[in-house]
This record gives sequence, structure tokens and C-alpha cells, in this order.
Amino acid sequence: MELHDVVVKRIMELYRDKQLTPNGLSYLAGVSQATVKSILNGESKSPRIDTIKKLCDGLDITLGEFFNTEEFDSLEQEIK
Repeated sequence: MELHDVVVKRIMELYRDKQLTPNGLSYLAGVSQATVKSILNGESKSPRIDTIKKLCDGLDITLGEFFNTEEFDSLEQEIK
């Protein structure tokens, strides 16, 4: 699984746990709906860390909590 896929999976898991929609998350996070949808749809392959931080703020979690999963821990280094 690639980094982007893990990020998308984690965002979806978190907003669903909070019983939000992508649009609800964008409102709470102060991030445009277009930005959230481009991340979730794979158009934005490398979301900026400040965008992820805003999403975390909207979800009322820390960046540490966002990245504290087995999926992130087991990612292989991407070689380009």
C-alpha cells in the first residue's frame, strides 16, 4: 500500500468514526471541499502536512494520533 492510500484510508476512517461527511469535515477543518475531495479521490497524491494538520484539528485529534497506526508504521520507503 502506498503512502497516499494509507492517508486516504485514515482520513475516511476518522471522519466516519465522527459520523461526518467529507463536506462536514471540510467545514470543521476550514479546508475547501475541493481540497478534501481531491485528496480522497486520488487527484492530490501528496497532501501537504499543513492540510493534514487542519483536518486533524477539525477531527479534534493530534498529528501524532493521525499517524499512530500500524499502516503508517509498516510503510516501506518509497524510492523514486
